[in-house]
Amino acid sequence: MGDDLLFVGEIGINASGNIEDAFKLIDMAKECGCDAVKFQKRDVDTVYTKEFLDSPRESPWGTTQRAQKEGLEFTHTDYVMIDDHCFERDIDWFASAWDTKSQEFLSHFNLKYNKIASAMLTHKDLVKMVADEGKHTFISTGMSNFKQIDDVVGLFRAVGCPFTILHCVSVYPCRDEWCNVRMVQTLKERYDCPVGYSGHELGILPSVLAVSLGASVIERHITSDRSGYGSDQSASLEKEGLSRLIRDCKDVHKMLGDGHKAILPQEDECAAKLRYWA
Repeated sequence: MGDDLLFVGEIGINASGNIEDAFKLIDMAKECGCDAVKFQKRDVDTVYTKEFLDSPRESPWGTTQRAQKEGLEFTHTDYVMIDDHCFERDIDWFASAWDTKSQEFLSHFNLKYNKIASAMLTHKDLVKMVADEGKHTFISTGMSNFKQIDDVVGLFRAVGCPFTILHCVSVYPCRDEWCNVRMVQTLKERYDCPVGYSGHELGILPSVLAVSLGASVIERHITSDRSGYGSDQSASLEKEGLSRLIRDCKDVHKMLGDGHKAILPQEDECAAKLRYWA
């Protein structure tokens, strides 16, 4: 991971199962300076009950929950196309699996990263499966207490799988005063590991503050239209917001420096003029 910032554009379900929209969001993320994009993968019949899937829901895909949930998912062919598109654009992609079948599906792609979504932090079989793969994993901690995080960190350390913990508040969108960005410091001190921030706020300031407190990874949902269909859209950034976020985070990262006292050559020049008694 190194000392540089890593930016992840969370496409998630914001492409609404449309491969062309996914391509556009991948291109947007690359143009704005993201290092990777992330999707979500679910096996619908594993994650949801039949009763839930048969229940009514109006959506662009039909009138049941099943139609909506299946409409949001990409096929194997779609993911092959996503894989090719990201390779051509020189940007990494990965996904958070919501069940072990989906993690098995993702394992067949040559992905650099894995992700444990906040909702899956307590899914012991899935967490162990991901840790056993040994890929650098981003672990989101929304909706979770320290005991639950301790258990996951202990498992990852036991098998030697590298990880970054992401502070996260699982509210969509999250009000600024709920972001609790100081948790970045708390997590760094408690776990002595790389820490990042996965934000769901409307703006960009909490993410920039997270960098000032030591976050090395920033993950934000992205979209082409915040008013579009879907529960994540309003908590996402459009192109202009994403560009500003990455610009401001990089600027703050540079301004922070390394914390070591040093006299710049430019200061020596000033000293020669101002310390006239020396």
